[in-house]
Amino acid sequence: MSKPFSWKRFNEIPIVGILRKLPASKLDKVVKLYQQSGLTTLEITMNTDGADEMIRQISEAFPNLNIGAGTVCNESDLQKALNAGASFVVTPILDERIIHACNEANVPIFPGAFTPSEIYKAWSAGAQMVKLFPAGLLGPKYIKDVLAPLDQIKLIPVGGVDLQNFTDFLDAGASGLGLGSQLFLKDAIQNNEWKTLEKHFMAFVDKYRMYIQKKT
Repeated sequence: MSKPFSWKRFNEIPIVGILRKLPASKLDKVVKLYQQSGLTTLEITMNTDGADEMIRQISEAFPNLNIGAGTVCNESDLQKALNAGASFVVTPILDERIIHACNEANVPIFPGAFTPSEIYKAWSAGAQMVKLFPAGLLGPKYIKDVLAPLDQIKLIPVGGVDLQNFTDFLDAGASGLGLGSQLFLKDAIQNNEWKTLEKHFMAFVDKYRMYIQKKT
C-alpha cells in the first residue's frame, strides 16, 4: 500500500533524485545520505534489477521521504510499483492509460512529454506535473517559452539539469527538477566515497536554499 505523497516535503526542496541501476548493496547507504542532506523526494527506475523490492524496502526504512517509481512504461510495471508502495509515478513517455490508472489509485503521476501538444495532452489527462524530457536539448528558455501560453501547467525538467544550471530552470518557471547521474555520482558510489557523495548532495541543498533566500 502506497503512503501518501507529501507535497509539503517536495516543495521544501523540489528535486527528484533518480536512482537507476544502483546495486542493492549500496541502496541503504545512498538513501541515508540523501535524507541526511535534506533532500526529500526519490525515485527508483523500474529498469533497475529488483526495483519493486527496493521501493518497498526504502519506503519502510525511510518513511519521511517521498519514494516513487520511475521509467514506468506499461501497466505491468505500474502495478508492480504500486504494489511495492510507490507514492508517485514517473514515466518517460505519454501513456494516458497510466495517467488514468494513477488517478484512480490517487497516486501522483508525472508523465514524460516534450512538445507543447504532448505537454498539454498529459496535463489535460490528469497529470499533477509533466516531466519535460529531455530538457537539456533546448534548455531553460524552452520552458519559459512553453509556459508563456500554458502557464497553468507544472513542468519538471529532466535530462541536462545539473548543479550549475538548475536554478536557471527554476527561474524559467519549472515547478521541480529531476536529476539522475548529475546527482548520484557514479564513481563516488562505486568507490564508497561517501563523504564526497554527501558533500555533493549538500551542494544542491545549499544552492537551493540560497536561491530561495534571494527570492524572498
